[in-house]
Amino acid sequence: MLIVDSDGLLVERRLRAGELPCPSCGAVLAPWGHGRAREIRGDLGSRLFVRPRRSRCTGCQVTHVLLPEVVWPRRMDAAEVIGSGLEIAAIGMGHRQIAAGLGLAEGTVRSWLRRFRRRSEDVRRYFTVALVAVADDPVMPEAGPSALADAVSAVAAAHQAATTKWSHMLTVSRWEFAGRAIGGRILTSSSIAS
Repeated sequence: MLIVDSDGLLVERRLRAGELPCPSCGAVLAPWGHGRAREIRGDLGSRLFVRPRRSRCTGCQVTHVLLPEVVWPRRMDAAEVIGSGLEIAAIGMGHRQIAAGLGLAEGTVRSWLRRFRRRSEDVRRYFTVALVAVADDPVMPEAGPSALADAVSAVAAAHQAATTKWSHMLTVSRWEFAGRAIGGRILTSSSIAS
């Protein structure tokens, strides 16, 4: 699985031009069908329909799903929806209130928060390093009331630094940016390489 731009035409063009490298071996990815169509819950009750492109490495022959940055692996909600829930939790609101505000099941939001809390130190560390690498004069976020809040602040600061350096990043939400930066592993148990 590889997180790519949400612009399907751009991804298709890059895939056909041999501009997408295999995350496993670095060889060129080639088109290889499509994944299963999925319905994703967007913000304000909207529905997104995603049919991810599949690719196959010309070197190691491994197949990869090219997942648009607007969604994260194994999630029915858009990255922006999940990120909004994480931001609300960072200011101290509980999963029941967040779920009610977002119009989602309590168990769904509780699951996001539990997973993110387990990963929060890794996420904070990764995006703090990214902030230092991207910003000319990095301003470190102040310590928050929880590790979850610190991780959310680090994502926001790194995204802000990226938008300052590269204007095209203004069209990418901070949670799409975060998911793409770490391969969608915001809520998974796999490791985050710095």
